[in-house]
Amino acid sequence: MIHGIGTDICDVRRIAATFERQGERFAERVLGPTELEVWRKRGARWPKRGISYLATRFSAKEAFSKAIGLGMHSPMSWRACEILNAASGAPYIQLHDPLKRWFEAQGLRAHVTVTDESEYAASFVVVEKA
Repeated sequence: MIHGIGTDICDVRRIAATFERQGERFAERVLGPTELEVWRKRGARWPKRGISYLATRFSAKEAFSKAIGLGMHSPMSWRACEILNAASGAPYIQLHDPLKRWFEAQGLRAHVTVTDESEYAASFVVVEKA
């Protein structure tokens, strides 16, 4: 049974402008620990891909917050939700407490997809009752 659906589109140029103003502080506020590692490695090799990565994660977290029906309100927070990739490349959502405890108590399961082009990043999340 579907609990919620969330979608988000993000202007990569807006993320780049915010990063220009705030620097790494912005990434540290939005990304979880594993995401930060990936972002730093990608950004060091390909700065534009680093910004795209940041934009897709920002977008996916917005979509997830909509799908669970909380928006960016406790226990949902930027760093409590990480969008990671399986070895196959498929994205998945990794949650941290207290969001993880809340999510599991609700009996929920999430599916996420992300995509980006030169100017936009988009995400779609479906949350279902297990």
